[in-house]
Amino acid sequence: MFSVLMPQAGQSMEEGTIVRWLKNEGESVSAKEILLEVETDKAVVEVEAGHEGIVRKILVKKGETVAVHTKIAWVGGANESIPAESEAPVSVTVAASSAPAPVAVAPVSAVVSAAGPVKASPAARRIAGERGVSLTEVGSGSGPGGRIISRDLPAQAAVPAAPALVPVAPVSAPVAAGQTIRRRMSPMRKAIALNLLASKQNIPHFYMSISINAAPLAELQKAEKSKYQCSINDFVTRACAKAIREFPAFRSRIDGNEIVEFQDVNIGIAVGVDDGLVVPVIAGVDGLSLKEVAVETRRIAEKARTGMIVNMGKGIFTITNLGMFGIEQFTAIVNSPEAAILAVGTLRETVIVQDGAMWPGRTMTMTLSADHRIVDGLPAAKFMARLRELLEAPAALL
Repeated sequence: MFSVLMPQAGQSMEEGTIVRWLKNEGESVSAKEILLEVETDKAVVEVEAGHEGIVRKILVKKGETVAVHTKIAWVGGANESIPAESEAPVSVTVAASSAPAPVAVAPVSAVVSAAGPVKASPAARRIAGERGVSLTEVGSGSGPGGRIISRDLPAQAAVPAAPALVPVAPVSAPVAAGQTIRRRMSPMRKAIALNLLASKQNIPHFYMSISINAAPLAELQKAEKSKYQCSINDFVTRACAKAIREFPAFRSRIDGNEIVEFQDVNIGIAVGVDDGLVVPVIAGVDGLSLKEVAVETRRIAEKARTGMIVNMGKGIFTITNLGMFGIEQFTAIVNSPEAAILAVGTLRETVIVQDGAMWPGRTMTMTLSADHRIVDGLPAAKFMARLRELLEAPAALL
């Protein structure tokens, strides 16, 4: 008999709310199958069962909020007995949240209510604005405590989009000189602030940048894009996967006084959303082709923009790219507890100088931020040199 625990999807996450169970008691489930959806301080995440068997008992119901690492279900064989303590955790955990079930949801509802009269997730509010949907007309949502989440919204508004934007107008009204605007931080903004502050305070960062001859990369990406949708970042992700496989330090984490080396190359892709930044993760990148990486990157990015974060917290390395905005070079903060993050700048035209000769070319600069407790300067330099080698001969990445 195996217990399913409320996951900790991020260092700042202290509790989670059950959005819905995808399996009922008595149904079979595989280890990699999605068992439930949980709402965290940043988004809704899918939780895998982790074990193969039958869902013998669900301990925490839809809408209830419990602390991380709390037992929420039992999965096991049909003839296995359920541990005796399985009857108690719900009441104990809910008491820690100071509540019977309806009150346990209150902390989430209260934060959301501060942003407006309707209980809705940040993603739902953004999508409603894009589609011209009035949240007041949606009614009760399927999220905790009737909270509206993205899947509750219709494909488009039943009325023209413009009227739905009218209530927002006062926000952009002129502010008199000397006055300030004060807004409550959203749960996502708070989580980002806590995570990044902890990373900068506790991780000894060091940085190194490298520029590559990007002309072959640009030409190959243009040729491949005529066959299927792919980006420069997809090539960078493939190159990182290959290099990470060769350098174990970059798929390692600090756990107390130990360094834990992972065998899976799971790479997080930073995705900007209206409320901040989220990092969905592509699992097993080194086993995917470039086309598969491109498809998976678009899929997880699209889900992230609707509030669903794929494989949240399972990454071992993160890539953040601001090249589409013309940013030539920048540094990023390590996404703890990972060992490193790669900041990718724009692919730009430049003059190439070699052996006294000059010609027009294209270049791209990448900056590595690494945790010096795990990665030293020499292996980091070798890692970056290997990235340059792979990206300057990109045909091997297909």
